[in-house]
Amino acid sequence: MRVIAGTYKSRTLKTVKSNSTRPTTDRNKENLFNIIGPYFDGGCVLDLFGGSGGLGIEAMSRGCTKLISVDSNLEAFKVIKENVATLKIENANVYKMDYKKALEKFKNENQQFQYVFLDPPYGKEMANYTLSYLVEHNLLENDAIIVVEEIKEAILPQINQLECIKEVNYGITALHIYRYKGE
Repeated sequence: MRVIAGTYKSRTLKTVKSNSTRPTTDRNKENLFNIIGPYFDGGCVLDLFGGSGGLGIEAMSRGCTKLISVDSNLEAFKVIKENVATLKIENANVYKMDYKKALEKFKNENQQFQYVFLDPPYGKEMANYTLSYLVEHNLLENDAIIVVEEIKEAILPQINQLECIKEVNYGITALHIYRYKGE
């Protein structure tokens, strides 16, 4: 796995050596960033089910100014920390914690995000819970972009403040891209 574009272009990222995570392929990552915008002008990115940290690191490489990456798996946490350290990304916080505890922490800190990447374990409705929580607890900046990768059969919630701007199927998975319309 590698960084596709930007500051860290072509740099190789370590991946978790187990079946507990599924890194987004370079092709899917490139397609995703072509859809949401090839480069960014600042903003805080949340990579909530970080895995190897590839999506959040790609966003930082393309111009985001702060990264928060979370994974509950110890090996994933270590790999994300190592990738961030190897690339010398200074404005990154990596947490080993359950996604619900992380969301509560960010709510208590009045944190808001411009970009959110959700690639949870498939079929467990973690994305549904997270989307509702992000909106309900004001964790999104106006016009924030939220990307959900889930099995294509998953039914995601209809939330008035979230406009689905694109859905793309890749084999058994689908990318759902939302824009937060605010209150």
